[in-house]
Amino acid sequence: MKEALWWETQADGRILCTLCPRFCKIGEGQAGFCYIRKNIGGKLYSLGYGRPTGFAIDPIEKKPLNHFLPGTGILSFGTAGCNLGCRFCQNWSISKAKLDEAQSLTAGPQEIVKLALSHRVPSIAFTYNDPVIWGEFVIDISRHARECGLKSVMVTAGYITPEARPEVYRYIDAANVDLKGFTERFYHKLTFSHLDPVLDTLRWLKHETGIWFEITNLMIPGENDDPGETERMCEWILENLGDRVPLHFTAFHPDFKMMDKPRTAASTLKRARQIALNAGIKFCYVGNVFDDEGQTTYCPSCGRALIRRSWHDLLEYELVGDRCPCGQRIPGLFVARERPALGRRRRAFLPFQ
Repeated sequence: MKEALWWETQADGRILCTLCPRFCKIGEGQAGFCYIRKNIGGKLYSLGYGRPTGFAIDPIEKKPLNHFLPGTGILSFGTAGCNLGCRFCQNWSISKAKLDEAQSLTAGPQEIVKLALSHRVPSIAFTYNDPVIWGEFVIDISRHARECGLKSVMVTAGYITPEARPEVYRYIDAANVDLKGFTERFYHKLTFSHLDPVLDTLRWLKHETGIWFEITNLMIPGENDDPGETERMCEWILENLGDRVPLHFTAFHPDFKMMDKPRTAASTLKRARQIALNAGIKFCYVGNVFDDEGQTTYCPSCGRALIRRSWHDLLEYELVGDRCPCGQRIPGLFVARERPALGRRRRAFLPFQ
């Protein structure tokens, strides 16, 4: 437990948490919407600090990040709780749990960095639940990781205030931001949050930081898969972020409080990808389905297949540094001196010792 940042005391004695746009007002002994920021004795504490709920070595393509150290493993972990209320959450067993319910472990920043170094992975991912709510922990881990030559990755919904963003992201190298839909109705009805703060975070990442980021849109049948909505989202991305931010369309499967919806059809993802490419987005991918074409990185200049993938496995890798053999630079961070290993990689769950 650590005293939190980003809060102030109200006239009525409650604490106003200013970490995310939910702006919870928290009475004595109460926790915020996220479960892990609690008013204890008139001070706000981060209960999630030093309390991970488990570790795994994932392929970095699972985050998903296709233009950031492709072919490498990444140490992934989360805590408990979340500041969104997504009815379709696929990690609800921890995002909707309190720490005691999630059987959390105890590990500080130095121990987590040491674990990544011992498994020889080049980066650490803050993921599974939204790392925004344990921003203090993110800061300390990513600072120490950078000192030790490791990269840090945020996998997030981007629901954070302008006040907290610069501190939480200070030592972050890459992010995947989940743009869950492109209507306020979707955000309000299915995530209990709002769209505009997420768009603001995306603009901030692009124009005020040097952080590499990619965008994921989970397509839910009948909720956010309308072609017109996809077109509007792509137009917004092009106007506000440019044509070289990778965009991932991923398939929904029934989970949590949305068991009544069918799985997303592969044809829906193919259609969305084609809409994005027709609009002018240079790098667009599909996920959670087998689609080698939709998971391959192509040169926007000559059309050559540069990185062929099958699910999360790399099958071919033709980049020379960060360039196509034709000379076209591909945006992102790539292995400079040697090609990544090709072939099947298995996810490894790690007991923490």
